[in-house]
This record gives sequence, C-alpha cells and structure tokens, in this order.
Amino acid sequence: MPENPQNERNASQNEQNASQDDPQTDPRNDSQSDPFTRPDPQDARRLRSYEALMRITERHATGDHRTRWDERRMPMEPFDAVRRIADLAAGSALPEDDEPPVDRSDLTAALTLVPWARGEFDQMEAGLLHMAKGRGMTWHEIAFGLGLGTAQAARQRHERLTRRAAPEDA
Repeated sequence: MPENPQNERNASQNEQNASQDDPQTDPRNDSQSDPFTRPDPQDARRLRSYEALMRITERHATGDHRTRWDERRMPMEPFDAVRRIADLAAGSALPEDDEPPVDRSDLTAALTLVPWARGEFDQMEAGLLHMAKGRGMTWHEIAFGLGLGTAQAARQRHERLTRRAAPEDA
C-alpha cells in the first residue's frame, strides 16, 4: 500500500516542532552558531586550556615529551608545559635546533595553563601533607619542612589547600 505523502509531511513537521520545543535539540539554542550568546566560561576555559597544551607541546616539546607526542599524540603535563615556556622565555633553557622562538601566543598559552598546573600542584601538596600526618609527623615538623614559622601556619595551609584542591562537584 503506498504511503500517504501528507502523513510524511505531517510527521516531518511534528519532528521539527518537537525539536524546537526541546532546548537540547533546538538549533536556535546552539551558542556556537549564535554569535550573540555568551559562551559558558567553564567550557571556554577548558577548551582554551586544551588548545594551549596542544600548542606548547607541538611547538616546544623535547626529549621524552617530544617522543610521546610524536608516537602517541600525548601532550605534555600542564606544569611541564608552563615550565618549558618560562625557561625558554627567560633564557635558562636553549631551544632545540628546529624549535621556533617563544612568541606572545606561547606566553598566553602558558598563562592559560597556570591555574590547571597550580591545581595539580595543590592536590599533590595536600596529599603530601595528609601522608605526613598519617605517618605521625607533627604540625611543627611539617611547618619546618614547608619553611613556615609555626604549627598553626602549617595547619592553616593544609586547610586552605584541602579546600582549593577539593573537586568542584564535591
């Protein structure tokens, strides 16, 4: 039995109406296609951070970092990428023969990665403090190791790091 073209048009119209009523599928809600919709800052930062890491790795990775990038497309860790650009820009590291000079975009990329690297470093420090306490070290001993003057300063630092290093959705 032949299909009714009117039924097909009605079904198509119903699908379009349904997608326009659903904010998830309505093309009018696509912020990437609408230049007047403010992008989500978290999404924009995540994308910019990823692009920054790729840029620095592609242009400035050396040694094992270069091998991992060339063989497996594994980017550098954020801290390593920031350090590489800082060392090259300061002149404390020499560029490879075929490596381009550090430019403004490289510096911007490194600055973009600083919060990510700081977050990872904060998590590592908080973990070390937790392990030190777990192994019986006193706050006074921990303060000495951190170069702080008092046990109270060490406790306060631990509390600050624990708050900063906590997952965002916790």
